[in-house]
Amino acid sequence: MTELLQYAFFRNALAGSLLIAIACGMVGTYVVARRLVFISGGITHASFGGLGLGFYVGANPILTAMIFSILSAFGVEWASRSGEVREDSAIAAVWSLGMATGVVFIFLTPGYAPNLSAYLFGNILTISSADICWMAVLVAVLALVFSLFLREIIYVAFDKEFALTQRLPVRFIESMMMAFIAITIVLSIRLAGIMLLMSMLTLPQMIANLFTSSFIKIIWWSIAIGFAACISGLTLSYFLNVPSGAFIILILVIAFLCAKGIKSAVNKA
Repeated sequence: MTELLQYAFFRNALAGSLLIAIACGMVGTYVVARRLVFISGGITHASFGGLGLGFYVGANPILTAMIFSILSAFGVEWASRSGEVREDSAIAAVWSLGMATGVVFIFLTPGYAPNLSAYLFGNILTISSADICWMAVLVAVLALVFSLFLREIIYVAFDKEFALTQRLPVRFIESMMMAFIAITIVLSIRLAGIMLLMSMLTLPQMIANLFTSSFIKIIWWSIAIGFAACISGLTLSYFLNVPSGAFIILILVIAFLCAKGIKSAVNKA
């Protein structure tokens, strides 16, 4: 580890991993509590359309992916809220639209085809200082929002109907959190990629939820678990020469299975 810290790209990867673990820990806890896992998956894959558009017009693909993801998130929410389209159908439509649009734009992009592996499967070793700055801004905003609206977020996450009876700003909280989900997903793409990112928003929370049901404790445990998985995955992927994003998710899956086994053994004892 000391040898790896001599490289600037590895230090950037560690800083990015910490910030991504914090953001995913907070947003992912809301996602799991609200049972929005498939919505987050739909938003993640819809961002591919924004990436393709960015490559086609020569703009920053992360920026166009963020705009595409936010619009997709609000589109799913609007369609499901109106009652005219079932939520799962809206997610499937957005999911397919994003992937198809991305493929079309990338095919039409003149010149050499862009390297999509870092976006599809993740490569946090390519994270830049600018990416870290944007992620730090997101973490600061999330920390402020969760500090100011923690009670409202918890109520909406667990019982939206009760929150409405308490005259809490349910519509505002839902829209705000959907936007944060989309932004967190796009800024975290370099960690695990579009194909695997949904796991970063759910697996740490699932592991934490095996041992506690407290919303706040799940957030803290998710951050710790996510960052530990990132450090382990980065280190092992460097020495084994395998993709870092896939290895991080593999470690999280193994950790979940081990935690589940320990929990079952304790319950039987």
